[in-house]
Amino acid sequence: MRTIFALAAALGLTAGAAAQEPADSAPAPADSIAAPRRLAITGFAEGSYAYTTRGDGDAIVGRLFDRFHDEFALNALALTFELPYDPGSLSAGFHAELFLGQNAAVIKSGGFSLGDQGDIPHLYVTLNVPSGNGNGVQFKLGRIPTLLGLEVIEDINNPNWSEGNQFIYAENFTGTGLSVERKFSDRADAQLRIINGWDQVKDNNTRKSFMGRVGWYPSEGTTLAVVGFFGPEQTDDATADRYGAELLAGTRLGDKTTVWVQGDYGREQANAALPDPTSDAQWWAAGLWLIRDLMPKVALALRGDYVDDRDGARTSGVLGFPANTGQQFGSATATLNVRSWEGLLLRPEVRYDSSNLTAFDGEQDQMSFALSAAYIF
Repeated sequence: MRTIFALAAALGLTAGAAAQEPADSAPAPADSIAAPRRLAITGFAEGSYAYTTRGDGDAIVGRLFDRFHDEFALNALALTFELPYDPGSLSAGFHAELFLGQNAAVIKSGGFSLGDQGDIPHLYVTLNVPSGNGNGVQFKLGRIPTLLGLEVIEDINNPNWSEGNQFIYAENFTGTGLSVERKFSDRADAQLRIINGWDQVKDNNTRKSFMGRVGWYPSEGTTLAVVGFFGPEQTDDATADRYGAELLAGTRLGDKTTVWVQGDYGREQANAALPDPTSDAQWWAAGLWLIRDLMPKVALALRGDYVDDRDGARTSGVLGFPANTGQQFGSATATLNVRSWEGLLLRPEVRYDSSNLTAFDGEQDQMSFALSAAYIF
């Protein structure tokens, strides 16, 4: 699991999420290094219902996993297969996830398909090269979760049920390639990746893309991370680079409250979607999460986000948004995370979306209501 995800437990996120990389070939505790490594199989099954006040047909504009209006959805059956590496020796492990259901249709990568409702979003092998301080260097090869963002594909690990606008429009979901990772100490780590491109199993041009992350943990319960990316992402065009950066910070406030802040900036050269295809496209986004434990098994997660897609490069004609040359939009979301039943995560949610365009059935805003139930095993 990406280091920031591991810190989620320390920060006390009831929803359990803090980064784009779910459980990977993570090292076993030091006192269990000598124990035999065993394949672990975990996962979750999830269904939901969503309703919007601007329903036109069966679509909720701008949304991802909760995109079906007034319908019960078969969201996902996710099965994760994990064999950890031994951090004290030259060893290997692997991580793979099989994703079945309606969520799989919108997270696919180019060049790979298991059909409309099946995907393998994560499949990689990890090679550990040990060092004197016990941390070593890890090399991962395969399809790996992105380094960007607080939220992840496995929505059970997110503070809110619905995916936020930054996850959908400012980030990639996965990258296929090589990752080199090092934990320098309990206070710092770094990852560097070379990939085929954003959400591409088969490269769509003749150059590779790069992504890097540096994480700093100045005190227990506090995370600061900076991510940068660079590379061509347009099909059959290796000259137009997409580049940008992200800042993600989180901290624990007292015993019951956690706050996260995320900021994104992106730019793409000679964006083919613009009226002048020789012009560059820009976008930026900001998000704020507040998670409060109300009772031992109930937490409230609040999220606000804003996206300035000033050239329409990220949203024009996407997920029900109208074709446009630029829009500014955002959302406010409140989610209850209820774990009163063993293994079950029940999440009622209310969300408000707004745009400067009449993007929602001829209006500039919409309200939606949802309920999801996931059994985690």
